[in-house]
Amino acid sequence: MSKPSSIQRLIVLLGDQLSPTNPILKKVDPKKDLLWMAEVWEESTHVLSSKSRVAFFLSAMRHFAQSLRDRKMPLLYHRIDEASESGSLGKALASDIQRLHPTQVVCLEPGEWRVKEAMEATCRKLGVALNWVEDPHFLTNRAFFETWASQRKEWRLEYFYREVRKAQKILIDSAGKPEGGKWNYDASNRGSFGKKGPQNLREPARFMPDAITEEVLQWVEGQCTDHPGSVEHFRWPVTREEALRALEDFINHRLGDFGTYQDAMWIHEPTLYHSRLSAAMNVKLLDPREVIQAVIRAYDQGAVSIEATEGFIRQIAGWREFVRHVYWQSMPGYLESNFLKAGQGLPDFYWDGNTPLSCLHHCVSETLHDGYAHHIQRLMVLGLYSLMLGVDPKQIHAWFLGVYVDAVEWVEAPNVLGMSQFADGGKMSSKPYIATGKYIKRMSNYCQTCPRDPDQATGEKACPFTTLYWDFLMQHEKRLRSNQRLQFQFKNLDRLDDSRRKAIREQAKKVRRNPGCQDGDSVKSQKEFFGN
Repeated sequence: MSKPSSIQRLIVLLGDQLSPTNPILKKVDPKKDLLWMAEVWEESTHVLSSKSRVAFFLSAMRHFAQSLRDRKMPLLYHRIDEASESGSLGKALASDIQRLHPTQVVCLEPGEWRVKEAMEATCRKLGVALNWVEDPHFLTNRAFFETWASQRKEWRLEYFYREVRKAQKILIDSAGKPEGGKWNYDASNRGSFGKKGPQNLREPARFMPDAITEEVLQWVEGQCTDHPGSVEHFRWPVTREEALRALEDFINHRLGDFGTYQDAMWIHEPTLYHSRLSAAMNVKLLDPREVIQAVIRAYDQGAVSIEATEGFIRQIAGWREFVRHVYWQSMPGYLESNFLKAGQGLPDFYWDGNTPLSCLHHCVSETLHDGYAHHIQRLMVLGLYSLMLGVDPKQIHAWFLGVYVDAVEWVEAPNVLGMSQFADGGKMSSKPYIATGKYIKRMSNYCQTCPRDPDQATGEKACPFTTLYWDFLMQHEKRLRSNQRLQFQFKNLDRLDDSRRKAIREQAKKVRRNPGCQDGDSVKSQKEFFGN
């Protein structure tokens, strides 16, 4: 692209800012402004990103760039396979600032502290003004959260969620009360399947790669050979139109059962009734308001229950908003959180699924296969094992951030470091989410194909989840005994005599020496599991 005669604003569009309603795009002057996008290696390597995650961001960016060109917008786009300064965002931006001499750089607030710091350092070094624009693709801004937080000793989702509902008038009746009479229907959202498993499931909408995506997939396969996962089955929505179709598909075919079964798990069914919309939302192909409005329309039409409606909206108006504010209020030190002083290395099977433990094998394999696992698989299988094993929080954080298609640090870090690993000591959640293997047995059919017994904490057939649960309570008794939400667990721990405690500790040592339990037991390989 030829250099404009005079540039006043260099408008940076980051890879998670692909909204056609981005306010920066509303007042672009083609004679004075230049839109700027860059694919850079750093975004795929600062944590080792899965092939599917790399492909999703690159394909979504290229499709968005094409939509800008179709609108005749002035765009300078650096492809990772063409740009001379493709190593880092800072270097690529610096090169064009020095060449084009804009009077200011403009950008929506980024989703990562690291990116914000890099852009500020670059502009400061080159003496160019940097103007951050508040990101409107959320229901609340930082001032809203700061006002709420200033009135409370503890940050708790439930109370923040209620304030968001009130402020946005979401599921609020004419009397100002919560629709249906309750703020939260979580007690109705914990159903498990019977022996027959989920019934009448419909495959979620998937999108065949077009020419742009095919080119990205070929590049990823050729250049990201050391990255985990695969793009063989890449079917993610990468355009605004595809994202809207994915939303419609969820509303019509899965939302009705989402509320009841959102915590359930089942072999061969990684999606179940979940939406798979988080990736599209996190790169702004979908706005949370339109997603919420679509869900409420289905409720108003009598197509779905209040339990399903509220259960899903809570994920967006509650968790999604809450974790973003926890992240920005807690950075930059949040990534160093390690309240439990955990230091074990991340087990190798997190990169290949090679473990006979059925739940872990299937959750990792599905993650590597598609870049996706639903929230209970992440929290109560993959995150739970890491927590009780004592994995260094920075290592499991980097894994989660790298492998999932929908991972952006503002949402991933609080969910992993705070909720999953309790590394922040309770800022994000009021207790560690710990459970024995019996929880997994109750909520899934994983244990039916596993050589280990969730009822046993010691012995050859002991389930490592059950062993590590009791060992976790013993290890952290001094730190956690005073936590009111753990009183029941500690009362049960008190019933164990010294010999039982010793046996569990010894069993836990064995698990930590061999966390994947590769001892001759086996489950189906990833290839056998997916049938290809």
